[in-house]
Amino acid sequence: MRRLGISVYPNHSTVEEIRDYIELAARYNFKRVFTCLLSVEGNKEEVVKEFTEVIAFAKEKKMEVIADVSPKVFGELNISYQDLTFFKEIGADGIRLDMGYTGNEESIMTFNPQGLKIELNISSGTKYLDNILSYQANADQLMGCHNFYPHRYTGLNYDHFIETSKQYKKQGITTAAFVNSPSAHIGPWPVDEGLCTLEMHRELPIVVQAKHLWATEVIDDVIIANAFAAEEELKALSEIDPYQLTLNCELVEDIPETEKKIVLEELHFNRGDVSDYVIRSTQSRVKYKGHEFVPFNTKDLQRGDVIIETSLYAHYAGELQVALQAMKNSGKTNVVGHVVEDEHFLLDYVKPWQKFKFHLKKDDL
Repeated sequence: MRRLGISVYPNHSTVEEIRDYIELAARYNFKRVFTCLLSVEGNKEEVVKEFTEVIAFAKEKKMEVIADVSPKVFGELNISYQDLTFFKEIGADGIRLDMGYTGNEESIMTFNPQGLKIELNISSGTKYLDNILSYQANADQLMGCHNFYPHRYTGLNYDHFIETSKQYKKQGITTAAFVNSPSAHIGPWPVDEGLCTLEMHRELPIVVQAKHLWATEVIDDVIIANAFAAEEELKALSEIDPYQLTLNCELVEDIPETEKKIVLEELHFNRGDVSDYVIRSTQSRVKYKGHEFVPFNTKDLQRGDVIIETSLYAHYAGELQVALQAMKNSGKTNVVGHVVEDEHFLLDYVKPWQKFKFHLKKDDL
């Protein structure tokens, strides 16, 4: 199941602020909370007091809470990898190992009697997971989550992201990655240049970041890395279909009602015999056979144009297409809209038989 998540940092915000944020996120069906112990200062008792109330409130809202830790944190809090009671006491559902051990220790953790999930750092790009599994770990207790990167230009390379994520998906392990909220400025560290997993996402609208992560089909959970994201962002993310690519588009003025209905209301899927030039959704030409599709906007085509064939194209009349490159218009094709520019790269994720749909552009979220 694909889920949305938020991040909270009790040592950088008040409990009241965090409770309000959790309540708001839960209202929009967010199911995960990431929190970080890596930057926490203070003794064990202070940490327990600081985190327990926040985690308890998240659990009341039916949200899973994972705490980011490392061997250094274990040492500072005098915790053994063989006894994870501390994390159960503060209410966490699991721990994320930002840095790991040798493999056997992690495998032992997966049998912890507290039932805590053990989340591994996907971004490292080694055979870390294979090593842990070779020690006969309980794979059902494992999860994977990428890093986020507050420093501009340090985020993950896309190919590396795909390669490392596939290692976890191949084993059937739940994966997660982070997106950046442009309106949020709180993270675990003082650097504030955005907080995302993929460097290519740093300046993209948050909704586009999430769509892209799900479109890769290697990520299950999408987590906002920084706090506190605006309600408009939470709402917009909650409206994304995690399993079906939705493209934001703008329609031309005075688009006829039938053409508008085809774009926004019909189920679209790309034909199996794919083209280099257009994505073809052909069912509308069957449903609206006999309707007169009159030419009204036959300008030359650009990448991202949403087009519907006119009746001048005979049995192609009513077929919806999305242009993948610039082309001459024969004069028989109406341009009825355009996929927003920020989402042009998502067109490359529409595979043969891929289902997709359009939403009217509302904002830049």
